[in-house]
Amino acid sequence: MDQLSAPAPDAWEELVTSALLGTARRTPPGVTPGPEAPVALLDAAAVATVRRRAGLRPARAAQRPQPAAEDPRPPLPAAAARRLSLLLADRSGVGGGGRRGTAPDLMELLPQWLSTANARGYAPPPQLLPALLDAARGRTDLRQAALALAGPRATWLARLNPDWRFALRATPGGGTALPPAEDTAGTQRLWEEGLFAERVALLAAIRARDAGAARELLATTWATERAEDRLMFLDSLRTGLGADDEPFLEQALSDRSRNVRATAAELLSALPDSALAARMAVRAGACVAVDHTQNATAIVVEAPHECDPGMERDGVVPKPPSGRGERSWWLGQLVEAAPLGVWPGRLGGRTPEEIVALPVADDWRNELHAAWCRAAVRQRDAVWARALLGTPAAPEAGGPGAVSLAERAKLLSTLGSAERAEWVAGFIATHGLSEAFQLLGVCGVPWAAPLGRAVVDALNIARDAGSYPWSFSGVMGLAERCLDPSEAGRMEALMAVPDEGEDASPGAGGYWAEAFQRLVTTLRLRAAMAEELGGA
Repeated sequence: MDQLSAPAPDAWEELVTSALLGTARRTPPGVTPGPEAPVALLDAAAVATVRRRAGLRPARAAQRPQPAAEDPRPPLPAAAARRLSLLLADRSGVGGGGRRGTAPDLMELLPQWLSTANARGYAPPPQLLPALLDAARGRTDLRQAALALAGPRATWLARLNPDWRFALRATPGGGTALPPAEDTAGTQRLWEEGLFAERVALLAAIRARDAGAARELLATTWATERAEDRLMFLDSLRTGLGADDEPFLEQALSDRSRNVRATAAELLSALPDSALAARMAVRAGACVAVDHTQNATAIVVEAPHECDPGMERDGVVPKPPSGRGERSWWLGQLVEAAPLGVWPGRLGGRTPEEIVALPVADDWRNELHAAWCRAAVRQRDAVWARALLGTPAAPEAGGPGAVSLAERAKLLSTLGSAERAEWVAGFIATHGLSEAFQLLGVCGVPWAAPLGRAVVDALNIARDAGSYPWSFSGVMGLAERCLDPSEAGRMEALMAVPDEGEDASPGAGGYWAEAFQRLVTTLRLRAAMAEELGGA
């Protein structure tokens, strides 16, 4: 048998060039010019393709990867596994009520499905792991839940495919096993010699089980750490923050990094009994008082005239952002960091509700109340949060204390889930849905019955008014994900096309019927998904 001669190293490039230019302009080597040249070029390309695919020289075999760790969790029920496959196959990504048709948006249901599956402690079928990682790669909001479901095999696969390297970054320590609690030598060695991600994971794990031990470990290398690393390590102290952390944080107030100083001050201000909180209380108290000289009692404000070195050391940023006055900027930081418990005594023994109700002289009201809002959120003070929220039926949707609905949403986060839902339901009943989107986003899922009824009633009012449903697309999308599935039966009557009044937008009735059909279909699908995962 004749042995085929080895092709020239650049033979494939020559064939590609000839094909692009045409054989009349450039004939590849070994091909006779003329009418048969194109056919000869294709034949040569076919042979070269076979060579490129099969003609590899033998090479040393790569080392086989170690087997993936066993996943001890029970497998998904068969019906739930099929559902996961369908959810991962859907790539519509079209949001809420703005899309057409009655079919549910499966990708929007995937986060809730993942949450339920993780709560039940299931492991996914191995063959679905690639699709699960692909979905997490495309949507960062899915990553935490998707990686939790994927389990230890996610990091194993991520080491084999560069497209999934995000799983290594998202897993504490890049999937590295941390030493057990009793291995003090291994812990110290990893802390001193490990990669940054491993050290962050180690500190977080120790902090979760023994706050003092984590702080002492951090203190052993604090002076030699880089500024950006000190900032990340200091942030881990938020877990289990307590009075025992105060000496370390006080020391960090003198750090050479401004960001480290600011974080230390923020953590200390969250400890109402700390020395920093007491210093801030004195400073803020000197700026805010009750004025009894006028006919009506009012709060008067005298903002700081300078930002002295002591204020800077305690975390006050001296330079305001663009468009902000210096004195109001300093005042807001002082009030925000002062313990809320000092104000009743400072302002005549009044309750938080009575303090918030007082008028504030010289247009300082919004600045003062906004700082109290931030303080209530930082200190998780539900009493002050309720006072600043006011009643949901207040005439002003902005409320008595919050300067925006965003502030109100943050205040609501300090309340329990049931109280939060009841307040938002009252707000919707008074103000409708146009102002409620941000507030709905902080409510627990599924929505409590009073909140669900308030949302459905408000949507029905909008439907009867003849508005287009996509004006409420954000709320519709939330309703599909957050309404209790048991509400589906109550909405069947809303799936019919309503009569259109004279002032109704043309065709709005049909669009509303379609939107409610999609909502009901989605709720029933969610009920089926929950049943497949082993619960209602």
